[in-house]
Amino acid sequence: MFLTISLSGDAANPATDLGYLLHKHPGKAQRFSTSYGTAHVFYPEAGDARCTAALLLETDPAALVRRGKGKGRGGAPDAALAQYVNDRPYAASSLLAVALSGVFSSAMRGVCAARPERAAAPLPLRIEVPALPARGGAPLVRALFEPLGWRVDAEPVPLDTEFPQWGDSRYVRLVLASETLTLAEALRHLYVLLPVLDDAKHYWVSADEVDKLLRAGEGWLPGHPEQQLITSRYLSRRWSLTRQAREALELVRLAEADDSEVEEIDNAVGEETEAEEKPTPLAAGAARVLDLGCGQGQLVQELLKDIRFTEIIGVDVSVRALTIAARRLKLDRMGERQASRVQLMQGSLAYTDKRLKGYDAAVLSEVIEHLDLPRLPALEYAVFGHARPRTVVVTTPNVEYNVRWETLPAGHVRHGDHRFEWTRAEFRAWATDVAERHGYDVEFAPVGPDDPEVGPPTQLALFTIRAEKEAKAA
Repeated sequence: MFLTISLSGDAANPATDLGYLLHKHPGKAQRFSTSYGTAHVFYPEAGDARCTAALLLETDPAALVRRGKGKGRGGAPDAALAQYVNDRPYAASSLLAVALSGVFSSAMRGVCAARPERAAAPLPLRIEVPALPARGGAPLVRALFEPLGWRVDAEPVPLDTEFPQWGDSRYVRLVLASETLTLAEALRHLYVLLPVLDDAKHYWVSADEVDKLLRAGEGWLPGHPEQQLITSRYLSRRWSLTRQAREALELVRLAEADDSEVEEIDNAVGEETEAEEKPTPLAAGAARVLDLGCGQGQLVQELLKDIRFTEIIGVDVSVRALTIAARRLKLDRMGERQASRVQLMQGSLAYTDKRLKGYDAAVLSEVIEHLDLPRLPALEYAVFGHARPRTVVVTTPNVEYNVRWETLPAGHVRHGDHRFEWTRAEFRAWATDVAERHGYDVEFAPVGPDDPEVGPPTQLALFTIRAEKEAKAA
């Protein structure tokens, strides 16, 4: 399997910087062992105007069969002969994608201490793959790459040049060009889309593949028009994993939209009150606290100021939001004692997570309104049924108060990503039902000035697990 990455440059920005970005010196050839053969990296050309790095993957068909235990697409057994005689050693596939991630792992993360400014900047890139299996042909290749900012030349490879009447094969010669993408983005696109186009993987697809897909797809997959096809093929059409990935990607899309619009209600509808900016009140005696849907870490930062909270966990589905939260909290410069009190985790609140069990309190501050109503029961069970903290605090906008925002058009929600906003009666009905079904008592309180006609800007429900309340009374 063969792939080349070319960078154009000039005297001020020499193309040989590609060597720094890939962490592979243009002056020497290097080889790396893989589970299925050997990867070679070398530079056919290296000048200021143009530099090309080539990745050649030599596979061992026998090792592929032995280590894969004869598994083909999605883990299904191949025919005996097909295990050894097939296109795996020649056409770009998940084998090449795995080699890319292994050989260029630092470049894929955008890490380059020698040339950090170039690693973070869009580059004039050209990528060529001479033989790429494409189940869907050239139109699908364009549908996958063009929305990402690539100019695509996907030339079908004929079955036999001497017999053109036989038509084209399922392979294409692919050339990608762009001046708007970073090298890290380009490598992540290839890592995901090469096996998607091949529609096969050389290894069994397990649950950890969802995490790999989310990491490599960060920033581009949630909004891709072919997201459903990409997730289905990447996960070998395993329905449960595909569903899990799509749920997570939808939450990521919402979180990224929040980040891009800087989710502050005052930007859209006026200034928040001081009461709304203060930490959400927690029950007395709570020491280990979860901030579920922590976003950019505002509440975590406030909780850290109170020494009564000995363990604070921030959970969010958005890697970008967690990165911003880590910067806000200055985790890399935090003292050891303070750092031992806080942890940021990636996770989806639509799924049960054993890491979240056993805590004193959990906060869902302005979270539930970002979920589609049909998905709310999944969050309810994950938090109240599975994690079961002793105390749960939920806040959400009070839609009745929206008439007080002069800049908010009638009938509009406060933020573009709010899937609903409840009246006080609707919120009370939901919270009462959740408490009854999961064994909690619930109390309600206003957040912000309590308008005599329309109530407070934000409404709060404080859930206390009944067993805990009865034990205290005893």
